[in-house]
Amino acid sequence: MQETKPPEHRKRVRLVIPSRSDPFLRNLTEVVGGPLGNRTAPGIVSPGFFTVERVLVILTVLAALTGILLKNFCRTHGWETPGQFYATCYSDFPELFRNRGLGDGVFPFITQGSLFEYPVLMGFIAGATALLVPGTGTGEPRILGYFDVNATLIAAVWIIAVLATARTNRRRSWDAAMVALAPGIVLAGVINWDMWAVCLLALGMYFFARNKLVLAGILIGLGTATKLYPLLILGAVLLLALRSGRIRAFLVTAGAAAGAWLVVNVPVAAANPDGWKYFYQFTQERPAGYSSPWFAYNLLAGRLGWNPLEAGAINSLAMDLFLLACILIGVLALSAPRRPRIAQLAFLIVAAFILTNKVYSPQFVLWLIPLIALARPRWRDFLIWQAIEALHWGAIWMYLGQATSGGSTQHNIDMPYYVLAVLAHMLATAYLMVRVVWDIWDPSYDVIRRDRVDDPHGGPFDGTPDWLRVDLSRPAASLLPWRKATASD
Repeated sequence: MQETKPPEHRKRVRLVIPSRSDPFLRNLTEVVGGPLGNRTAPGIVSPGFFTVERVLVILTVLAALTGILLKNFCRTHGWETPGQFYATCYSDFPELFRNRGLGDGVFPFITQGSLFEYPVLMGFIAGATALLVPGTGTGEPRILGYFDVNATLIAAVWIIAVLATARTNRRRSWDAAMVALAPGIVLAGVINWDMWAVCLLALGMYFFARNKLVLAGILIGLGTATKLYPLLILGAVLLLALRSGRIRAFLVTAGAAAGAWLVVNVPVAAANPDGWKYFYQFTQERPAGYSSPWFAYNLLAGRLGWNPLEAGAINSLAMDLFLLACILIGVLALSAPRRPRIAQLAFLIVAAFILTNKVYSPQFVLWLIPLIALARPRWRDFLIWQAIEALHWGAIWMYLGQATSGGSTQHNIDMPYYVLAVLAHMLATAYLMVRVVWDIWDPSYDVIRRDRVDDPHGGPFDGTPDWLRVDLSRPAASLLPWRKATASD
């Protein structure tokens, strides 16, 4: 008599295993016995305790602990200049705790007269975590406590972001290992509170993939109230809504995002208008920030005797270039033979913003990591990009040690080498954009669509036919080779 499997087993699908599917990882695994065997069935046969998600959590915890160990010099000796630069353990947490009144009881946006150069929800996080530190004043023990409280919470939201990324496409849960082990997060995760926005956006994209558009929009709106970049994801939603004709998906998601942002911001703007406006005024008036292309240009201009770019000119040029990039991305989205996946467009838009913006703080690399894990989970390109970002990471601190405090010459790098590091970071990010564009224009290169699915992250757009397509003499790809992702995916 033939044995039948329980119903729950029939609903499961085999997981995509990177050591099998990714050529780079397949070669690396030779030192530990080679890739997972073809006779195994991950996702179908129970793995016991070590499920994919539990392994991902363990990897994230180990990565978070590594990140804290890398900051141990500052945790032991304090966050003082230039030592915090040369030890590469700089963090905004101690700086803001001392200089924005957080250690003296100031709560951003609530305390009248206080100014905080970040969005409202990030200010609330900064103020709430300060309340968790016992004692009073801004002595070294309280500064260390403030850093540790925030580092612990960032590790927690990092885990949530990893799990959300893993569940966005259950058949490719292992792609979230890029987020769990990313050197960029290990190095820059505790510089600022950007990981909170990364987590909120990852959750928003997970619920969007599950067709829960209102909840997705709320999370995107909260992410925008923490850091502005999650707003850019709505651009990808709009382009796919136009391509598929499902305009309601955009209206619902954008409406929920706007509502969530207003709920957070309107009460603060009414109660403390000067404090609320300060972030936007500061963003508009500040000069070019470290590691932006505009800052690199001004350094070269100063060395060569050219006229530097002022804040107003940089604002205009940065906005014009970003809008041009968005137009090109829009043309690509509406003319590609097959409708792009939402993660591909989201990555391109955020990467374009990073490359044209007048500020590039080292922690901005966090924004792209979950997006590239969904858009193009290829480990070779990912690790090369992360290695170049780590090179830039070292260069910025060596440069700042010289520029801000005249530190010891033996620890500094001269301006041209720093500019080269900035250029390398930009070229590496641009290379990833080119690869994603290539995948869009020729879907046969897209590793996600090799699994014979359409857009497992796309929610209401998954499996839909075209409603609007701009014909650029490239025939449309048939929908037939792909299938709509199922709940088990």
